[in-house]
Amino acid sequence: MARRSRKPPVPKASPSDRKSNALREQGCLNRQPEKIDDPLFRGSDFFDPKDMVQVKYEMLRRVQADGRTVSEASSSFGFSRPSFYQARESFAAEGLPGLVPKKRGPRGGHKVTEKIMLFIEKARVGDATLGGRQLADLVRQRFDVTIHPRTVERALLQRAKKKTRT
Repeated sequence: MARRSRKPPVPKASPSDRKSNALREQGCLNRQPEKIDDPLFRGSDFFDPKDMVQVKYEMLRRVQADGRTVSEASSSFGFSRPSFYQARESFAAEGLPGLVPKKRGPRGGHKVTEKIMLFIEKARVGDATLGGRQLADLVRQRFDVTIHPRTVERALLQRAKKKTRT
């Protein structure tokens, strides 16, 4: 009789691991919690140096409510002075959600303009066999804009989805 091998049980994640994972998923994990020198964040269950939103809020509060200088507060919370001013501006404009770190880089397809999409669609009407590579080459020749072939393909798919919804 053959014996089944059993995998060792997976240990359950501790509450701090679960919180770190949740913070990571939301983009709010402070990747350098060791830089925080503020006494509130040492050995506290409530103040978590891994929670970027909480850290930024407390940094802002230290200046606003406790009268600390920007240099003192930013230094003790592991930020630069320009980062402090950026956080303050975001908080003033958006409240707590403004302290959530934003994704870096361009927002959306900035090269594939409406003019370029119309050109691509017109080229496809003339020859439906044109693929992403050929269309990207045509765009480069016509507009002097380099677009990756996969970007062209994704833009066409997205455009087709929009047309089927309406």
